[in-house]
Amino acid sequence: MAESSGAADGSDGERIDDADAERVVGVGPHPEPWPDDDRLDPQLLADGDRRNVVDRYRYWRNDAIVADLDTRRHPFHVAIENLTHDFNIGSVVRNANAFGAAAVHIVGRRRWNRRGAMVTDRYLHVEHHPDAAAFDAWAVAEGLTVVGVDNVDGAAAIERTSLPERCVLVFGQEGPGLSAPLLACCDVVVGITQFGSTRSVNVGVASGIAMHRWIVEHTALDGDPDL
Repeated sequence: MAESSGAADGSDGERIDDADAERVVGVGPHPEPWPDDDRLDPQLLADGDRRNVVDRYRYWRNDAIVADLDTRRHPFHVAIENLTHDFNIGSVVRNANAFGAAAVHIVGRRRWNRRGAMVTDRYLHVEHHPDAAAFDAWAVAEGLTVVGVDNVDGAAAIERTSLPERCVLVFGQEGPGLSAPLLACCDVVVGITQFGSTRSVNVGVASGIAMHRWIVEHTALDGDPDL
């Protein structure tokens, strides 16, 4: 018998690890007659929808999902520095999708490691800025407060700091954190209080904490967060 390659193709083309393949998500083919809704994708209706999307968006076309999300995105943006093709960038993008960020901004190299994003970038607006200066010019033009998230000297505790409603949360690379040029762009810098022996948490984890901190402060959580 041939050996397994360790991964399989998902219904929308991404690679799925064996562990993920064992817990197949989604729904099978839609019973006929199909609903009369131009947001729905005929191929997904026929073959089933195994994408990692909430039930509200089952069988929807990707562009229809993006258009609907555009009516409900939050006014905070997320920026991540891309100097070394850090695989954690994908986790930051995935978190930005989960928490409804207005957009994700890649600062530095245009190409970034998408594996950790789990194709969630298909439902986001992802923009590129070649360097810190270009990013800063964009943020100033948009009137956004630039909030750096890094445990550097002088950083305010994020747990005790009010985050502006219209802001961009900025994260550096795993290990070195925010570069000096990007740190200089920040209007305020916040750090995540920790209680163990290590000086920092993974940037993907840090981004989730910071985005959720914004959600708690600015979003009424009395609705259905799962759509």
